[in-house]
Amino acid sequence: MDMRKEAALRAVEEKAPLIREAAEKIWGYAELSLQEERSAALYCRLLEAEGFRVERGICGIPTAFSASYGQGRPLIGLLAEYDALAGLSQKAGSLTQEEQVPGGCGHGCGHNLLGAGAMAAALGVKAWLEETKGPGTVVLFGCPGEEGGASKSFMAREELWRGLDAALTWHPEDANEVVTGSTNSCIQVQYKFTGAASHAAGAPEKGRSALDAVELMNIGVQFLREHMSDKDRVHYAITDGGGRSPNVVQPRASVLYMVRSNHVSEAVKLQARVDQIAQGAALMTETTFERQFIDGLADTIPNHTLERVLYENFKALGVPAHTEEELAFADALSATYPDSDAVPGAGTPYDAAYAAEAARLRRESGHAMNDFLLPLYQGEAFHPGSTDVGDVSWQTPVGQIHVAAWPNGCPGHSWQNVSCAGADIGLKAALHAGKVLACAAVDLLTRPELLTAARAEFETATVQGYTCPIPADAVPVVPD
Repeated sequence: MDMRKEAALRAVEEKAPLIREAAEKIWGYAELSLQEERSAALYCRLLEAEGFRVERGICGIPTAFSASYGQGRPLIGLLAEYDALAGLSQKAGSLTQEEQVPGGCGHGCGHNLLGAGAMAAALGVKAWLEETKGPGTVVLFGCPGEEGGASKSFMAREELWRGLDAALTWHPEDANEVVTGSTNSCIQVQYKFTGAASHAAGAPEKGRSALDAVELMNIGVQFLREHMSDKDRVHYAITDGGGRSPNVVQPRASVLYMVRSNHVSEAVKLQARVDQIAQGAALMTETTFERQFIDGLADTIPNHTLERVLYENFKALGVPAHTEEELAFADALSATYPDSDAVPGAGTPYDAAYAAEAARLRRESGHAMNDFLLPLYQGEAFHPGSTDVGDVSWQTPVGQIHVAAWPNGCPGHSWQNVSCAGADIGLKAALHAGKVLACAAVDLLTRPELLTAARAEFETATVQGYTCPIPADAVPVVPD
């Protein structure tokens, strides 16, 4: 490891109790998207105490913030998330499904770790800037609502990310790797239909069924599927069926739609077709509807230059070390879900040689934890899910890593994830991610040729321009 980075690494180690405390408290808060008042307040208090300039409620989002340290350029952003998921309350470090709070929420995506690890990186870079007195600024962005609010996309609508020279982030996963490839873009809209109630037998002619409108809309979308790209996806959930009495013509009903496509410009066009189907359903039933925009996310633009910087630092630092007790816990937890023997890695579905090497490393690991760094893969890769990191990547170069925080093959958004996210096995991942990101940021601050190359690659990849999926009048909300 480059000796110039010692200050950053030392700071992460010295601040480990603070970082762990933040991760544990936010795991306990388990606040849903755009409702993370305590989590955001905790970060702001901690960062102000550490000497950062903190701005709360950025881009009109109450639980968003920025915390900056340093002067001038380069300007390196770090992305933090801290929202939880509904219905996933779970005791930490447990091998069985046990609710911590009956009916409560839980960090099934490990965002308590994600935010703490990003803060660890910010603290490391701050220490490096203090010691070297070099130019440059690090900014930690508190980004709420990734699970259903897309704050980074709303920030992109305000052109926030264009001011950065680069952005770095990470995500807890079952493997240690540098992330590459793209993701699906995604748009969510809720349609709330209003009709007229009436006795379904005594005066059906006086009723106008909102539930009929929802059903007709769904049928219309089913027929649309034949006439859209095979890369497109449309999902829906009826969020209000209008009531439980079949002898009442339902005066209200609502449905939440999620439209996905490989590219954000395509998703915007597909969403317009779904809107037209909603209008047709309202015409056929003589009802009206309110269209409530929920969120929208762009596809992700990878940056191979930043991926190589991250990989070299990850390789130099190694992977988190686990005790025999932690390894035994991971082995036992892996028996609670299927496909625990899956071959990990973003490149596995696309490159036979990469898959063979990943399988070898998996076999030789001896435990369910993937205590090894996967090879750097920079070929074609596609992740069908969506993330608002994509919108950041359309406005500045972005690099991402995964750090193993739970056993191999552990399903996302699961009680097993929550169990690990509140235990040492997850906390170690957050600290290690902070070190990798901090060291990569130091490289970007001290080697201008890296940012030049990353920017050139970014300009080529985004030449078609960014299509923002967020309407000008939309505000961040969560669906009813």
